[in-house]
Formats: sequence, C-alpha cells, structure tokens
Amino acid sequence: MRLSATAIVLSSRAHGEHGAIVRALTADDGVQAGYVRGGRSRGLRPILQPANIIIGEWRARTDAQLPALTAEMVRSRAPLHGEPLPAAALEWLTALTAAALPEGHPYPRLYQALSGLLDAIDAAPAARGWAGPLARYELLLLSELGFGLDLQRCVVTGAVENIGYISPKTGGAVSRPAAIGYEDRLLPLPAFLSAGGEADWADIFAGLAITGRFLARSIMVDRHAETLAARERLIDRLHRAVA
Repeated sequence: MRLSATAIVLSSRAHGEHGAIVRALTADDGVQAGYVRGGRSRGLRPILQPANIIIGEWRARTDAQLPALTAEMVRSRAPLHGEPLPAAALEWLTALTAAALPEGHPYPRLYQALSGLLDAIDAAPAARGWAGPLARYELLLLSELGFGLDLQRCVVTGAVENIGYISPKTGGAVSRPAAIGYEDRLLPLPAFLSAGGEADWADIFAGLAITGRFLARSIMVDRHAETLAARERLIDRLHRAVA
C-alpha cells in the first residue's frame, strides 16, 4: 500500500516513547491512519496538530499493516489554537470527524465542507461567519453517514411550504399548520439549516440544538459519547461570546 495525498489532520495520539498514530482526512481516500516515527518530537508535533493541512505519504507492505506516515506541512493553523473560541471549534470539528468516519471510505463532500469551514474559522475567528456553517457541516455529516434529516417536506401533510418545525423523534420536518397544538413537542427549524443563507444567533443556536440532538442519538454513542464534551465546551464559548 502506498498513498500520497493532501490531508486534514484530525488527531494525533502518542504511541510508544517517541511515535504518534495520526488520523487524517483525504479527499479521495477518506480517513487514513498512519504511524509517524518521532511524531512526538519538537519538530514534528507542530506539523501534526489537528486542523493542519499536510501532504502525507502512507506506506505499508500489506493492507493489514498500519502504514508508516511521513508528513509535510502545507498550512498551519497553530495561531488559532491559542484563541479560546476558534480552538474549541477546531477541537470539536476534528474530534467529531475522526470519531464518526470509518477509515478508508471516501467522503469528498465532507472533505470539501470541512476544508471550507476551517478556512472560514481562520478568516473570522469571532464566529459570526462560521457558526451557521458549522451546524450545516454537522447536518451534512449526519446525511453522509445515513442519518440524514428530511427537512424539505412535511411528514404529516407532504407540504413543501411553510416548514417551521422538526420532529425530535423522526427527524422529519413539520409545517406550521400541521404543528398547531403540538409546538411544545417539536423543535423549531430555522430556515438556514435547510435552505442556507444568513442566520441570526437565535437561529444558529436552534440549528445547533437540532444537529447536536441527532449526533448524540445516532453517531456519538458508546465509546464516542465522551467526544461530545468538546462540543459542549464550544457551545458554551459561543454563548459567552454573543452574550
């Protein structure tokens, strides 16, 4: 096995005295893991920081063997790790992607979306420009893994207009007329989550409440549940930033 590709670093875990096991997302070959010799050294640790862009080269004699990985820096996002809000966003996005995606399965739409979202965080650390897209990335990840939410058509009437809610049980959209009398059992559905566009902070937090609920129920379960702590830290920082 030999693979050379541009990749987004998702995680780096110490292995042995000096090495590290790194997982990174490529556009065409999905998540790839590799062992980096000397990955804990002063020279390599900055390269292997989550959210960095690298050119990785994976080599293994057999498909069953953990490949050796060498990494060359393309783009560092080290400055963002020193700012609490962007750092929390990078921590959650890379941890979510690393935990949710199986290795070796291509997810080109997720790669492009994550790359664009990380660029947005880099360009606007204050969050106004990327908090909404972050919720849409979570929505896309749910869809790509087979847990997509039906936000375009009312599950009760089949209507495609005046959609205002989502069922917390089924993930299906509900029109405002169909929701009358049941509003307290449903989640408000902000328009940006299904149609894109601008959103105020109330809508952004409503969207994050929806994606967070379904991530916790469908993907971040069992051994991955603890990863949600990174999301809780991010949401807390977002609330404090806009208070």
